Amino acid sequence: MSAHTLTTAPRTAPAARTALRRWLVLDAVVSGGNGLAYLAFPGPLGELLGVGRSTLLELGAVLAVFGLAVGLLAARPQPPGLAVRAVIDINLVWTVLSVVAMELWFEPTTAGYVWIPLQAATVALFAALQFTALRRLPE
Repeated sequence: MSAHTLTTAPRTAPAARTALRRWLVLDAVVSGGNGLAYLAFPGPLGELLGVGRSTLLELGAVLAVFGLAVGLLAARPQPPGLAVRAVIDINLVWTVLSVVAMELWFEPTTAGYVWIPLQAATVALFAALQFTALRRLPE
């Protein structure tokens, strides 16, 4: 380990931890908010996006639980790396499945063709930001 690493690690760890927690909080708010919207308005949103009402109810439940879990993780002073990696992996799987579902299973409207890739890109961005912050933490 170099002297530079020894002198900068203590200063960068709190900043990286803060950044990680902020990205987790934002992920929790956006995921949980989408989940609650899908649960509250599955009919109108389903028609708008071209996704079935029951599918939106199921996705809403999953997103609401995921948002709560990520929020609880973000509330920890030092979120465990393994749990953060799980969030990152789930976000990446969600990103891929969103695009696959749009092409194979859903019959999206124009709004759906805009919304589904937009939310997938947002989730991918969360994964990238969380991964970058996690990498900056000392092991």
